[in-house]
This record gives sequence, C-alpha cells and structure tokens, in this order.
Amino acid sequence: MPVPDVDRTRLFVCIGGNPVASAGSIMGAPGFEKRIDALHARGGRFVVIDPRRTESAAIADEYFGIRPGTDVYLLLALLHEVFKRGRIDLAHLAPHVDGLEALRQAVLGFDPQVLVARTSLPHSRIIALAHELLAEPRALVYGRVGACTQEFGGLTLWLIYCLNAVTGHLDREGGMMFAEPAVDLTRAYGSRGHYGKFHSRVRKLPEFSNELPVAALAEEITTPGQGQVRALFTFAGNPVLSTPNGGQLDAAFGQLEFMVSIDLYLNESSRHAHLILPPTSPLERSHYDIALSGFAVRNVAKYSPPLFPKPAGALHDHEILAQIAQRLRKKPGSWSGRAVLKVKDAVARRLGPEGTLDWMLKTGRYGVPNAGRMKLLGALPGFGALRKLMRATDRRPVGLTLQRLLDAPNGVDLGALETAFPRRIATPNRRIDLAPALFVADLGRAAAALDEPLPSLALIGRRHVRSNNSWLHNSQRLVKGKPRCTLVLHPDDAADRSLADGAIARVTSRVGMVEVAVEITPDIQPGVVSLPHGWGHGRAGVRLGIASAHAGVSINDLVDDRRIDALTGTAVLNGTPVEVV
Repeated sequence: MPVPDVDRTRLFVCIGGNPVASAGSIMGAPGFEKRIDALHARGGRFVVIDPRRTESAAIADEYFGIRPGTDVYLLLALLHEVFKRGRIDLAHLAPHVDGLEALRQAVLGFDPQVLVARTSLPHSRIIALAHELLAEPRALVYGRVGACTQEFGGLTLWLIYCLNAVTGHLDREGGMMFAEPAVDLTRAYGSRGHYGKFHSRVRKLPEFSNELPVAALAEEITTPGQGQVRALFTFAGNPVLSTPNGGQLDAAFGQLEFMVSIDLYLNESSRHAHLILPPTSPLERSHYDIALSGFAVRNVAKYSPPLFPKPAGALHDHEILAQIAQRLRKKPGSWSGRAVLKVKDAVARRLGPEGTLDWMLKTGRYGVPNAGRMKLLGALPGFGALRKLMRATDRRPVGLTLQRLLDAPNGVDLGALETAFPRRIATPNRRIDLAPALFVADLGRAAAALDEPLPSLALIGRRHVRSNNSWLHNSQRLVKGKPRCTLVLHPDDAADRSLADGAIARVTSRVGMVEVAVEITPDIQPGVVSLPHGWGHGRAGVRLGIASAHAGVSINDLVDDRRIDALTGTAVLNGTPVEVV
C-alpha cells in the first residue's frame, strides 16, 4: 500500500482523509501541519475534498465540499479527462503493468457530465484539477477512511491508485511511494491474499484473506443452526461502539455462551465477557512499531523500552495470547512434528520479544551484512517465515540491531522513500493489473446508482485530535471543555427543522435513534450531518468513570449493518440516510 511522499510533493490532493486530526492515519506523518507549511514554502498546494470542512481543510489551499459517497464519480470524471487528453505517463511502470486498455474503455464508457452532477462539484474545476495532476511532476492523490467506508469504497481506492499510476505519480518522488521498513512483515509473513474462498453462514458474504465482514457478526450470533457463533474472543477492541448497528450487536453479545476479553477496561463490549484478562499497561511494556512503520512517509526505526517494570504476576499481551494459543492448538501426530514444535517453543521462549526483534532487525533490509547466527536459525525446520524474510529482503545493511536502537532513544533515520518497483510488487506474476475483473464488473453497480434518489440528509462520521476512536475518553485532560459529541449540521438544514444551536435533536435511521445536542456551522455541506465516532459510554454496566460522565452517543447506533460495500464487505459508515427533528 503506497503512502504520500509528502515531504517532496508539490501537489497533495486529499480525499476523505483528515491527517491533521488523525496524525496522518495509516500514513505515518507526525507533525503533518508543519509538513504542509514546508509544502507551501516550496511553492506547492494542498487540496482537500470532503463533505465537511475538516481541520485539514482549514489549512488547505483549496477545499471542495463533495456529497457523501460520490467520490467514485469524482475519480471516474478525473480519469475520463486524463484518458480524453491521451497524456498517459506510464513509462517507468510499463514493464510492470497490465490492463491499461481495459481501464481506459471502462472509464470512457461513463458520461462525465452525469458523473460530475452527482458529486455537486463544478465540472470546470474537476477538469482543471485533472490538468494540474498531469502537468505537475510531483503530485499525488491520497484517500483514507472517508474514502474507504462508503458504498463504493473498494472502487474509490482502486481508482485513486489508477489515477496516480496513469498520471505518472506512482512509485515516483513526490508521488505515492512505498515505505521499506526495517522489519518488513508484509513481505515475510503477509498473506498473498484471497477472496471468496468461503462465505458467511447467514448472508453469504465473501471472505477476504480469512476475514468476514464485521457487519455480519450479530446475525451469525443470533441465527440458530450449524456453525452459529456461540463464543467470542475480543482483544483490545470495542465492537459495540465500533461496528454498525451497535445496539443489535450489544443485544447479541448477551446471547453468547462464553466471551473472553483481553482489556484494561470494563467497557461497552467487555462488560459482556465471562472472563476478562487484563494485560500490563502501555508504560509497563516495550514497544517497536512493526505494523505502521510499513506506512511511514520516511523510513525510520525506533524502540521504546518499558518505563516501569510490570507488577508481580502480571502478564503482557503477548504472554496471554501465547499461553491461550498453546492450549488451543492441535498437537502434531508425528514424532518429527512434535519435535519441531518443541524446538520452536524453546526458541521463542529463549528469544522473547526483544530477541525476536533483534534478529528481525539484523536480517532485515538495514541489518548486519553477515548475520551468521540468524541464517543458521533460519535453516532450522519450522522457521519458514524467517527463511522467507531473508530471501525477500533487498538488503541495504547499515548494521541495524536492537542495541543500536537502545543507543538511539529518538530512533534511527533510515532515509527518504525510494522508488521500489519491482521489488515491492508481490503479485504472483510480479505485475500490476490496473483493471482486475472484480473491480471492472463492480463499475456496473456504481453506474446503476447514478439513477437512485439522494437522501435528504446523509450522516457522516468525524475524528477529533483529542480522541482516538473510543480509547481516550477516560482522561479528564482530553475530554474537558465544551462537549465534542455533537450533531454538526448546516444552517440551512437547521433552519428547515427549526433547530437552534445547542438544542437537542432526535436523529433516526432504519436501525436506531439517538438524542444529541446540535452544533450549527457552515463548515459542513447542506444535506449532510455529522457525529463523531467512538462515543456512547452511557450503557448500563460500563465502568469507565470519567468517560461515563461524558458519555455522548454512538454514531454506530445509527449506522445500518445491512448497508455494505458489495465488493469488499466493508461497512458503509458514511452516507447513512437519517431524519433529524
């Protein structure tokens, strides 16, 4: 997954993202506002496209207020203009790309005037933006959560990548590039990916890399029959607040025969658990960012030792999970299989997290030139992932080890992003298909939706810089001040409903109802209302203290579990039709 080369770009187009409030979201870009200041200093521009004038839009050079759920039509219109001009820039990708002609034919089959009308954006400005992307060598189009969690989220993200590719901004400086982390799990351990190998029991929704859509969880618990979910394990999650139709899921959890939660809190979900296993606190364990370093806008490595020793008898998350896994796994039937299992367990216990991290660093891209002991370990039976890691790594050894990170408490800078093709292409044929059949076929669904009526009011979510999903509401420093769980709506929509600022409104969808204070502002498009996600701490049985005193309401009590992106299975969290009185 590529990330914006924000430090070298000159045109940054952000669709459905709010990196100022989210610290970059999955784009690891701390100090995002300063990075945009630097973009402006070198003569660049920052453009934000969103139904709400977000914190990121406030520092943008240009803001476009788009209708929720219509990003797919904006991108089709931009690509239509690019193909119409015939200025495709695929020279550096040509050896690695298939499907250009199929993509061209699919895009040119749409009427751009009809596409643009659906978005509510001016056609002339979309044409100009397409020309700017073609003219600027260092440009990029980036989409995040708002672009993903809508009816055509899969198509939207696909078309974003296609637009970057055909305008010459994929795997180029200043465009969308690929991080190459010190510990690269995506290459060593990541799945090659699969889709539709099996389906959910009730709604027959397809799996994606062994995961089923969370929108199907409640029905899988409450529908009797073979395969009914009767037990649940949650780990640092709060699905009652974070998944669609939270009220339904809340009730479903009460029907489970057994539930276990690894959690520090008795929250909206873990209050249903028969057993809660509390891990150590974040300050009592070490940390190395294995996941998100793969999406950093600059290659870095940083290790943080624990600030405090863990209390006697306490267990870290990994210790809890390892012990449960050992009890659940099926023992090999053969003597050799049992021997390999014993060796792996012994090595894992001997290395521990720090020892494991050390050999990951040593054998990674920036490790030591001749990690002999690591190669010997990789030769042992049962360590296929390590062998795969050592084969896959295009090494640039700089002697990175755990000790070096301990000696550098602020981390080690491993350099700017570099062009990474073909080594970062992990498809079976080592090529990129711009027009996968699944995605091209789904364009028909988007075309049919052009004729569907628009809701009079569409609900979207929002993020705040002092809130991290549902996690940080138990800190007085972060929740003090005026309430932030409010229903934001445009003055015209408020006037139509005789609502004053601060009044209590009742918001109703197909699946639920909440009552919440109104916040009137022109910073949201007419026909759109917004609630922040992660709130709703007023349920009985929750023990959250400060958070319960600032309970707010849950947007997911309104989000419809029946509305999913049919291509990806992702819940449609943005664009829910609602009524407000």
